[in-house]
Amino acid sequence: MNVRTRVITGAAALVVLAGCGTQPASEDNSTTAAEGLSGTVTVFAAASLKDTFTAIADEFEDRNPNATVQLSFAGSSDLVTQITAGAPADVFASANTANMDKLTDAGLVAGAPVDFATNTLMIAVPAGNPAGITGLVDLADPALDVVVCAPQVPCGSATVTVEEASGTDIPAVSEESSVTDVLGKVTSGQADAGLVYVTDVAAAGDAVEGIEFEESAEAVNVYPISAVEGGNQELAEAFIDLVTGAEGQEILTQAGFAKP
Repeated sequence: MNVRTRVITGAAALVVLAGCGTQPASEDNSTTAAEGLSGTVTVFAAASLKDTFTAIADEFEDRNPNATVQLSFAGSSDLVTQITAGAPADVFASANTANMDKLTDAGLVAGAPVDFATNTLMIAVPAGNPAGITGLVDLADPALDVVVCAPQVPCGSATVTVEEASGTDIPAVSEESSVTDVLGKVTSGQADAGLVYVTDVAAAGDAVEGIEFEESAEAVNVYPISAVEGGNQELAEAFIDLVTGAEGQEILTQAGFAKP
């Protein structure tokens, strides 16, 4: 039976205890644990993981024709809020360690989270760069319409870090709840520039241009993943094994993510 991957928006869930701390991603545990499983695994993942986790979910279902992966993408802080409110997640993948720590502190993480990728910021501008932006300091110009992530989500926290590191104050016209919303305003022409991840610029193709800036090295976001307490542990661990294994890591690398 061929079961299709679906994207969901969240709902009700189980909860109980927790684990804590992080450990490096494994290199070669992606095959045997994920074979021959059945049932549904619900994965809550940071918005910046949409393309890669969709590809990994397709691979998971190819290996397990009787299993379904339900995906829910949003800002990491929003996902933590949903899970702590009872949303039915089996796996949580965050765009930073701070939001995973919140879930751990709430007693909702099963086992130790695993760091599986890193990401850094890049300036995204519309194709042709009509505002002539060349670096981070240009974003301080109040004449420009610059969009950033809100401080409570990982891409916004990273934005605050690079502003402080460079002494640049960005008078943003909008603060979005996810990095995909920032990218959307740039690709639609509503913004002259936005601060997004390197992987978002790569995924957008010709719709935007990316401008590197050296201060981005001051804010490298580490992505952890963990099973959620009270969820389907067997399927959750199999999905995590695929993400942290060789094939999952190759998908992430091709999208521009770096290893932790």
